[in-house]
Amino acid sequence: MDEVINNDNGLVHVALQIILHAGDARNKITEALSYAKKWDFENASKNINIAEEAIILAHKAQTDIIQGEASGHKYEFSLLFAHAQDTLMTINSEFRMAKEMIEILKLISETIK
Repeated sequence: MDEVINNDNGLVHVALQIILHAGDARNKITEALSYAKKWDFENASKNINIAEEAIILAHKAQTDIIQGEASGHKYEFSLLFAHAQDTLMTINSEFRMAKEMIEILKLISETIK
């Protein structure tokens, strides 16, 4: 019989890691866009890179759970984990859009110079 892993044994902790790292990424994305609006693309790039690192950490935590389930571990449903996945997906979309917006701002900056 497959072991059911109780949420208290890790899933809630992983969900909080995902939310924490995704939130850090969102903050850095916001900072990056703020710098880009001021034509400060060096700092925008630094913040986008930090955001990407945070997204990777969140995604790794999520992947560990998914791989565990794929290898036979059973997890109880967790609304918090579902929220964490939704948060990560949303912030990942924001990240991709922010990168594009910064590139557009770079093009505008180069055009008006």
